[in-house]
Amino acid sequence: MKRFPSIRKNQDFQKVYRAGRSMANRQLVMYVKKTDSPDTRIGISVSKKVGNSVVRHRLTRLVRESFRLNKNILETGLDIVVVARAAAKESDYKTVERAFLHLCGLHNILRESK
Repeated sequence: MKRFPSIRKNQDFQKVYRAGRSMANRQLVMYVKKTDSPDTRIGISVSKKVGNSVVRHRLTRLVRESFRLNKNILETGLDIVVVARAAAKESDYKTVERAFLHLCGLHNILRESK
């Protein structure tokens, strides 16, 4: 089984925060940075201000699943960091996916339909 392409090191998160572009909507904040790597990685951050560990982990799973199911329509060679806001605490999967794709559209990282 192939590993999920995620950003794990604090140093990598900091590079995306410093050099990447950020856009936000009500539920999420997204930072995007172009890399030389051929694949796209995602990092997910959910603060303790959002809720307890159950709520934070649920939001992490929702964002990760949104990325996994829509990875084929995203450009490659990117590092993406998604920060969940407190407003996303009560959201269901469809709302989180819609917010994720909205931010991808704002960043112009969606592939053109062919």
